[in-house]
Amino acid sequence: MNHTHQIAIDKVRNSKLDSTDFENLTFGKTFTDHMLECTWKDGSWSTVEIKPYGPIMVEPSCKVFHYGQAIFEGMKAFKDENDDVFLFRPEDNWIRFNASAKRLAMPEVPEDVFMDGLKELVNLDRDWVRHGDGLSLYLRPFMIASENGVAAAPATEYKFMIVMSPARSYYRGDVRVVIATEYSRAADGGIGYAKAAGNYAASFYPNSLAIQEGYQQIIWTDAATHEYLEEAGTMNIFVRIGDKLLTAPHNDRILNGVTRRSIIQIAKDMGIDVEERRVSINEINEAAKNGELKELFGSGTAAVVVPIKGYKHHDYTFELPELENSYSNQFKKALVDIQYNRAPDQHGWRVKI
Repeated sequence: MNHTHQIAIDKVRNSKLDSTDFENLTFGKTFTDHMLECTWKDGSWSTVEIKPYGPIMVEPSCKVFHYGQAIFEGMKAFKDENDDVFLFRPEDNWIRFNASAKRLAMPEVPEDVFMDGLKELVNLDRDWVRHGDGLSLYLRPFMIASENGVAAAPATEYKFMIVMSPARSYYRGDVRVVIATEYSRAADGGIGYAKAAGNYAASFYPNSLAIQEGYQQIIWTDAATHEYLEEAGTMNIFVRIGDKLLTAPHNDRILNGVTRRSIIQIAKDMGIDVEERRVSINEINEAAKNGELKELFGSGTAAVVVPIKGYKHHDYTFELPELENSYSNQFKKALVDIQYNRAPDQHGWRVKI
């Protein structure tokens, strides 16, 4: 690989590969042999370092702990039957990463640091990418404010890092959701569209209440009225009413999901009518009552496509019908076939390592 930014590589002496139980992985708990680290200081980026995965040293006054300047991305690498490894739309993640950085007053990461570093890291640990449906290597680029000091101001030093985790299916079992009527994920003018760590921290308590009720996730609604659909937990959300596919439009409250955009394109390729517009909860409830609500499903990098079996809104509950040839199953198959290099990639989404 040719790089415009210097990459220093320190390989592990003993790999953890042979001692890793790939049949019993807990999502995000097992990490590969190497990680990437690059520091921004005095207005410039240091040498990209790829080194053995391990702890990093920070002081208690590290600004990320006090003012929450932390962003991340979620990506995956896939392996086909020829042992070739592919990324899926990585440039979209880099662009979104920098949009998040800008919103949190953090430095943008140059393309060569992000993309070349990522490719070199994945290539070094390519044996951690396994064959088979549902198997992948989850990639977590992130950046934190690493300057010491508790003055309330943007940091002057940041760490950009990438860690990688072998993954199996994210959700197992049926998924039922509660539609939010009290708590909110994001508000107009906020950071809902950014992959900011704090967005997820703020969702944990409401989600724990949903779990106590026997549900797995929350469908978020708009903060002003709680009348319109926004996201589902850590995923974008789609609704099928009749044969029409609906999803909330991208705005400053809703994450511009890479998987979401891919599904919209795949649906259009299939000739399915897709509308990106505001979808009211009343519209969903009315469709449920008159038999027109066919599907609810979430989409995201980790989960890919997750059918929602049922939902609760105030005191109203509804179980989705069992469909033989659901949109969600069609989209998931089409998407993973592209990711695993089993189908033509007419949109140029695959990037070979």
